Amino acid sequence: MLTQKSDKFITVNPLVERAFLVGVELKRPKNGQISFNVEDSLEELAALADTAGLEVEGGTYQRLNSIHPGTLIGSGKVEELQGFRDELAIDVFVFDDELSPRQQRELEKQLTVKVVDRTALILDIFARHARTREGQLQVELAQYEYRLPRLTRMWTHLARQAGGRAGGASG
Repeated sequence: MLTQKSDKFITVNPLVERAFLVGVELKRPKNGQISFNVEDSLEELAALADTAGLEVEGGTYQRLNSIHPGTLIGSGKVEELQGFRDELAIDVFVFDDELSPRQQRELEKQLTVKVVDRTALILDIFARHARTREGQLQVELAQYEYRLPRLTRMWTHLARQAGGRAGGASG
């Protein structure tokens, strides 16, 4: 966005979200081959975040024997991320691994900021750069397909509310 002041143009940055990157490396047996290096993957994720317009403030990763079903990462790492959130004024955590809808909800609840994974970040980049109407529609469809499972059970609390009585007063 440009704004004019006198005869000079000044670039004004809209609010930029401050991001923190999170990766997971599963421990492999000694004879097992690791197909990628988690540090390299986080560097690539940082480039994607930059392309998406995020300001990357840092990153971390955790080595795990197995994925934690509720949050992907361990509770100690979640607490560490809360510290980074407060210290660095983080607006969004970007996870290198794909998060299940449950994991995303639980992490957002515990971290109290937006949480996205690599897939959501890439879809956002595609949406920003789609130029043709067909391209925009294809990206929009992909985003809806990605978001649909995350919307499931979002409003289940409404189903538990008691309804009012129809038919007026008895007597």
